[in-house]
Amino acid sequence: MTNQAEIYCVAAEWLVQPGQADTVRRLLAEAAAAVRQHEPGNLLYIAHQSAEEPERFFIYEQYVDQDAQIAHRAAAHFQDLVLGRIVPLLAERKTSFYRLLA
Repeated sequence: MTNQAEIYCVAAEWLVQPGQADTVRRLLAEAAAAVRQHEPGNLLYIAHQSAEEPERFFIYEQYVDQDAQIAHRAAAHFQDLVLGRIVPLLAERKTSFYRLLA
């Protein structure tokens, strides 16, 4: 059972470069599938696209602890899909980290 006091959350806000929303949406779907398949420390990985501004994305993630989130960032699929292929298409990127309140 997961200790709620250890749950580590990530909120990422991305603004993609003009004309790149479809590509980022596709790559995010691949990334989410890879996280769910290969990361036992991930509890939740949900990507959203703004209804008003299609170039704006919000990703919310939960991990069993901070170590699981660190492992996520080191994973080959994160390095390839997010850092290697999505980040170059972004105009802005903001990431915030939280702990779940029990």
